[in-house]
Amino acid sequence: MTAVFSSAHDDEPAQVRNELLHKIANDSSLPALGSSIAQVVQLASSSDEAVRNLAHFVLSDAGLTQKILRLANTVAYRTSSGTAVTTISRAIFVLGFDAVKTSALAMLLVDGMSGKHAHYVRAELSHALCASIVGRELARRSHFKDSEEAAVAALFKNMGRLLVAAHGHLYYREIDALIETESLPPQRAAMRVIGCSFESLAESVLREWEIPDSIIHALAAIPSGVVKPARTRQEWMQQVAAFSTTAAALIPHMKDPADDLATRALLTRFGTAFQLDHDAMVALLRTVAEQARVLTTTSKLMPMEPEPDAQQETADTTLAADALPLDILMAAEPELSMSAETCYPSGKPLNARELLLAGVQDVTEMMASGRCKMNDLVLLALETLYRSMGFRFATICVRDARTGQFRARIALGEKNDARQAEFVFAAGVERDLFSLALKNDADLLISDASAANIAALIPAWHRALLPDARSFIVLPLVIQGKPFGLFYGDRINTAPEGVPADETALIKMLKGQVIAALTPR
Repeated sequence: MTAVFSSAHDDEPAQVRNELLHKIANDSSLPALGSSIAQVVQLASSSDEAVRNLAHFVLSDAGLTQKILRLANTVAYRTSSGTAVTTISRAIFVLGFDAVKTSALAMLLVDGMSGKHAHYVRAELSHALCASIVGRELARRSHFKDSEEAAVAALFKNMGRLLVAAHGHLYYREIDALIETESLPPQRAAMRVIGCSFESLAESVLREWEIPDSIIHALAAIPSGVVKPARTRQEWMQQVAAFSTTAAALIPHMKDPADDLATRALLTRFGTAFQLDHDAMVALLRTVAEQARVLTTTSKLMPMEPEPDAQQETADTTLAADALPLDILMAAEPELSMSAETCYPSGKPLNARELLLAGVQDVTEMMASGRCKMNDLVLLALETLYRSMGFRFATICVRDARTGQFRARIALGEKNDARQAEFVFAAGVERDLFSLALKNDADLLISDASAANIAALIPAWHRALLPDARSFIVLPLVIQGKPFGLFYGDRINTAPEGVPADETALIKMLKGQVIAALTPR
């Protein structure tokens, strides 16, 4: 049941608070949004499987995948080679784990809340995204462990305002009017109108989402005056969140941070705490502003018009709707999407060759960088095959030295976790496609699995696990004469278009790169 809001002037603050909490509790979209956000928040960059887990999450959402790829292909992040980024694994390598993580969180917020009183919500989402960029820049300079959590706290710092904008826009407008006309601090204005602080409202929702306490505690207001260097990680996160949200409100209105009075005010209050002098502060603000401008100029979405009855808003309480990169989060990317018009009936992209070539170049660049992990490189190769061939499921299997069985280690696509767990087989026991491929180091590109000569060689375990696979590939990985593992990918449709010679050559090249990386030196 949805609560109906009466005029804010006629309601007691306690009643307004209860109405707000009731409406938030009855918003059917918030539990799913909270579950997705909690999954991303829990991903730690220090984990050995961090890139894999983040890539899996992004790839499970087609819309989120396109937005991250669009972000990675902006001028600010494009590699020196100029090659388009076509895989999420490569996007994480180019942008950095923390950048993709916080961007994904912001995109989830946009998708989950942008339809509610869009003018006000858009302003708050813009603010949140800009604050997360500021937080990320500060986290990069920090010596604290898992400092990227501060960027997440910065993203959520204005969650209270966002919730009010989404679920009680009349109260949102009244709070801003009090801030403007009576010069009330935001928290006092909120208490007068909705009977609680923005922080307590945000906390009620974030706890429901099971966001870590360290992030929730970082949303608390800090004392006024000059901020001193933090003595603990928690205190530092609180300072980052406060600085980030303050800077995010000012950046869109700065013509030149070097000469802006707001820069001096930020420096006076926060400079000592973050060891920032005037030049470092200006550089930080310019970096964030440039990222915002670049993302906005690459967008195809026009700025939204304000609501007809919207009151004039001031620079210190709201943000210009077209000043920040919300467009990058809300627009689709037709050039990178795989719609029916860009694929064969099998699901294979028409531009498979170009996607394979981009993947080969990405792997080459990653190997040359000297800073990639083996798991990340294998994931990049697997994702290249998965996206360029249009597979519904793809995996890499590795031989278990203890049992001699081949077992799926990384998987992408539909029901990937369940299928990965069951994708186990023993090679050489029977004369089947997988055993023959491994024994002869032969790449198999099967366009029709129902053909009599192929069907007779499909093992029972494969029929049971993937009964609807109609076309698939098997690429054995043989290292120094011994079967190490294989790549596998399939579709639910036959592929009469086959795999032309140029695509076959690129697939072999990609496989060769992985073997070269795995071969002991």
